[in-house]
Amino acid sequence: MTTREPLRIGVLGAARITELSLVKPARTCGHRLVAVAARDRDRAAAFAAAHGVERVADSYADLVADPDVEVVYNPLANSLHGPWNLAALAAGKHVLTEKPSASNAEEAAEVGEAVARAGTVFMEGFHYLFHPVTRRLHELLADGELGELRHVEAMVAMPAPSADDVRWSFPLAGGALMDLGCYSLHALRMLAPWAGGAPRLIAARGGEREGAPGVDEWLYADLEFPGGVTGSARCHMAYHTWRMSCRVVGTRGEATATNFVQPHLDDRVVVRTAAGERTEELGRRSSYTYQLEAFTAHLRDGAPLVLDAADALTGMRLVDACYEAAGFPVRPRTGPSFLHQG
Repeated sequence: MTTREPLRIGVLGAARITELSLVKPARTCGHRLVAVAARDRDRAAAFAAAHGVERVADSYADLVADPDVEVVYNPLANSLHGPWNLAALAAGKHVLTEKPSASNAEEAAEVGEAVARAGTVFMEGFHYLFHPVTRRLHELLADGELGELRHVEAMVAMPAPSADDVRWSFPLAGGALMDLGCYSLHALRMLAPWAGGAPRLIAARGGEREGAPGVDEWLYADLEFPGGVTGSARCHMAYHTWRMSCRVVGTRGEATATNFVQPHLDDRVVVRTAAGERTEELGRRSSYTYQLEAFTAHLRDGAPLVLDAADALTGMRLVDACYEAAGFPVRPRTGPSFLHQG
């Protein structure tokens, strides 16, 4: 039983992912959803009624200005992550944002500067990192069972969304790398402690979505770490099936997380060494719940938090570099008109 004061969370938008990514974890952890705002107030009201949100704000701006909102959760379209993260930070709020935290590295740098001015906590929601599945991959490297790391490959793929989905919109900072590939790149970057340091991009290639100029349907990136470890980060947003795997190969064996992004659906880690093959099941408790617990522990107890604005900026620099290497334009920033939305 905990005596911590509940977080007071305000939700931007009424995105479908929010039930899984925030509503259920907040309920599990005993936090308050004090307000929600959406471009359509009726939609926000329906969301509030369905999920126990205490009240409906008239606009995004009203929500971030609400003195009772302590944490702003931002699951809006990619292009609105940066602007509303900046607005929330300017209002002195803590921010938990869906990835990617900004449309490009330039905007992510401004977010980092805003975090420093605000003195509040900022975290980009790479929830997978907090689940025992990913922690187990790291443990297998740390305890030496797999030997020295030599290669890693991450693939995050899904069947195609509908043609009018915002993820196919260049102005809304869409694309496979923004929506999916950021997980692959992040998973590789988090292996730096066992690879001699952070990876650098060697090459990238991709395919454009038909009818969506500048938007990547798929993108494959090759990376190399200082210690000679090689990496492959792949994403595909029009794949024949769902695939979200991460495989690490060492000098003594290898391990594969069969679904590191959605471990609540598949929590298996398959380990292969000279001693044989085994499958470990790490639990299907939501990675989003683990994430919210870590965020809360940092805010309430000062516990360490791996993800911050500096990590988000490093990630966006790598995303931009992949786009440029693959011949795609870097995602554009949203103009001042965002203030009139919501």
